[in-house]
Amino acid sequence: MLNEYYTLANNVLIPKIGLGTWMVEDEDAEQVVASAIEAGYRHIDTAQAYENEAGVGRGIKAGSVPRDQLFITTKL
Repeated sequence: MLNEYYTLANNVLIPKIGLGTWMVEDEDAEQVVASAIEAGYRHIDTAQAYENEAGVGRGIKAGSVPRDQLFITTKL
C-alpha cells in the first residue's frame, strides 16, 4: 500500500497512504514520525489544531529521508 500513488495536476506523484498524526502527543510525535519514515511512509498529515507540530517537525528532521522526498499535508 505504501507504494501506491495519486498523480497531481502537475504530474507529481503523492502517496495514497500517509501517517496521520491526530491524537499523537507532541512529546511522542518525534519518535512516531521518525519511525514511520524509517518504515517507508513518505506522506505525513498534521494540523495546527493537533498541537504537535513541533514534535512532527523534529521527527521529520530526525528521519533519514531528505525533506524534498516527503509530503507534509495540513489543514487551513
